[in-house]
Amino acid sequence: MSAECLSADMVIHNTKIYTANEAQWTAEATAVLGDKIIFVGSNADAAQYMCGDAQIMDMNGKYVYAGFTDSHQHVEGVGQRPKTLSLFGIATLAETVDAIKAFSEGVPANEWVQGRGWIEREWTDEKRFLSKQDVDPFTADKPLFMPRADGVSALVNSKALELAGINKDSPDPLGGKFERDADGNPSGYILATAMDIFRNIIPAKTRAYKKDSLVQGMYENAKLGWTNTQDAGMPYVNVDIMKEIHDEGNMSTRIYAAANVAEAATMLERGPEATADNMFELRGIKVYIDGTLGSRGAALLENYADADHNGFMNRTTKEELDPILREALRKGIQIETHVIGDRAVRSLLNWYEEAFNAVPKSEWAVAEPRWRLEHAQIIPAQDQERLVSLGVLPSMQPSHGIGDLNFAPDRLGPDRLAYAYPWQQLVDRGLMILGGSDAPVELGDPRIEFYAAISRKRLDGTAGEGWHPELAVNRKTALKMFTIWPAYGAFQEDIRGSVEVGKYADFTIFDRDWLSVPEADILRSENVMTIVGGKITYQSYGK
Repeated sequence: MSAECLSADMVIHNTKIYTANEAQWTAEATAVLGDKIIFVGSNADAAQYMCGDAQIMDMNGKYVYAGFTDSHQHVEGVGQRPKTLSLFGIATLAETVDAIKAFSEGVPANEWVQGRGWIEREWTDEKRFLSKQDVDPFTADKPLFMPRADGVSALVNSKALELAGINKDSPDPLGGKFERDADGNPSGYILATAMDIFRNIIPAKTRAYKKDSLVQGMYENAKLGWTNTQDAGMPYVNVDIMKEIHDEGNMSTRIYAAANVAEAATMLERGPEATADNMFELRGIKVYIDGTLGSRGAALLENYADADHNGFMNRTTKEELDPILREALRKGIQIETHVIGDRAVRSLLNWYEEAFNAVPKSEWAVAEPRWRLEHAQIIPAQDQERLVSLGVLPSMQPSHGIGDLNFAPDRLGPDRLAYAYPWQQLVDRGLMILGGSDAPVELGDPRIEFYAAISRKRLDGTAGEGWHPELAVNRKTALKMFTIWPAYGAFQEDIRGSVEVGKYADFTIFDRDWLSVPEADILRSENVMTIVGGKITYQSYGK
């Protein structure tokens, strides 16, 4: 081969590449050999690779980004979403009940009616939680379990309550709650650990069903433009299935996973594991502390502005968690903890700090554990500073911030809104925000997440009074939230997260320039190609 022709498998040129690399923020072209980037630079310099058997891709009018990462997602749930009743996007309570009724008519007697996605904050008729009275008239002979969009509360019917043995005299489980009517009877709306009682009596999904859901979930993510997703709580049966999918060459995206805290003992025994090509890695333990703001389950320091309580904690207790934290430090295992309210955030930071102090640093497997707070929606200034001093990372979902516009002012009152979803405050303190979607709780669309981060507005462009628009971030910061910062949050900043020579060839390609177009145009843009490790895993352009 002559000096004028340098070997490459793929050359992308005649475009604008946003690299997420501060040393070279934009480029015109890039070249790939195998699964790695070998060149980033100008069109003129890329010509030396545009020869031989290289696949030449002229991206005129298209925009290339470092591959997008969803830092908090549930891949199996994304894949299951088309298989059960989806209640996302329904405008009224009445229409929601009608949809459940129509779906339940196709479910045989004694089989479970299942779906997900109802959300009262979006309804235009009644903004209340569903109850068993809404669904009992047409589900008397079949149990029903239907999580709210947040995934940590749900609707069950009388048949399900009967099968679970739950009645007026049943106490609330630790870390959970049965909402009750005026007579003390369970209303059918259940929160947090109360959901486990019902999950445990629903017939388990078959292995084939789960495998299909994981494959479909990865494809749906690639179609949207994600090249990597960080799965926040994967059971070990799925870990083994993922290895099988990987060996079959059927992964559309990379996955960085955390095991569920219920299987922490297995994780601590087996330790972190990864495939040689970094397509799949298991390194964390996902912990749950409180509920959600919409369900009034988030643990607050002071009472809700619209309720006479301050939420609840103890989905995982300190006594349960403390030995896990200490051993995780010794094994190099990352801790990812669901905390939303300011009381939960402060308590967890205390627990993290106690573990850091209890285990000598000489025994730590890694110098920077990079433990995470998942969601962390309400963070007072003093706790923002503790994130910095402890080296703890916030993993946040911008779509929660704009969706919660519909109820957060009522839940929190004006004073707490000043440090709710405080993205820019955290960035000003030098913190990296790991941006995600929490799909299938949210749609899981990178366009929505990026738009929400930079606008802090509803999708129609409106915003609530006192919603602190100054807490939105600029576009460069938003790009980092979905590229290089999540890579850091997964200990992978040296191998992916930006378009740099030597890193994996992961690219997301859209038809509009998100760094310059009007905000609303981001929502109208289209993903034209997703490339993972030099392989096209989704394509709508050039077919």
